[in-house]
Amino acid sequence: MFRNAIRQATFLSAALWLGLAMHAAASDKVQQASRQEPPEPAKAKSSSPAVAAATSSDKNLRDHGVPDGYRIGSGDVLQVLVWKEPDASVPAAMVRADGKITVPLIKEVEVQGLTPVEAERTIGERLSKFIHGVDVTVVVTTVNSKKVYVVGAAKKEGPIALQYRMSVLQALSEAGGLTEYAKRKKIYVLRNENGKQSRLPFNYEAVIKGEHMEQNIIVQPEDTIVIPQ
Repeated sequence: MFRNAIRQATFLSAALWLGLAMHAAASDKVQQASRQEPPEPAKAKSSSPAVAAATSSDKNLRDHGVPDGYRIGSGDVLQVLVWKEPDASVPAAMVRADGKITVPLIKEVEVQGLTPVEAERTIGERLSKFIHGVDVTVVVTTVNSKKVYVVGAAKKEGPIALQYRMSVLQALSEAGGLTEYAKRKKIYVLRNENGKQSRLPFNYEAVIKGEHMEQNIIVQPEDTIVIPQ
């Protein structure tokens, strides 16, 4: 009987010890888990409206071959591109004296005096009767309608395409500059207005020094810049 009591006491002590050990191990795991940093939340995928708008805008950017605001004139050569419709496109169409070009399906279209963007809109509106969702691009491939002329002591005499708002100094630069024989203070511009020809002085030496800037006028179509030598 005495031996049974000892065995029971030994068994109880072992069970108690095992229970304490298991409790300690569980406590350690809880403490370790509490010390761990919580996982970072997953980042949601997002698309920036500004980026999306910029991408869309980039797709809409078009090269019209000339500066913004250029007005199409008689003699200019245009390329008319209709998206995914090669049979309706025109690789080269010269603007006739009546200001019109010929486009498949809609025949004659008046484009003189329009900017390329305005011409796109005009052609697109008429083509929309035949092509759903039509997209038109107009490119000025050759400028023949607006020119100024440089004669005399310039490195490149002859006509200059007036593709932008150009001053006398800029026109001379387009002509390659002056030769060493040019009389730089005696340059003048011949202009016809209302049937009368006027002579407008241009002192190159003064203008490049920032003086008499009123002489550096904006040239107009058919002006002639004369450089004596």
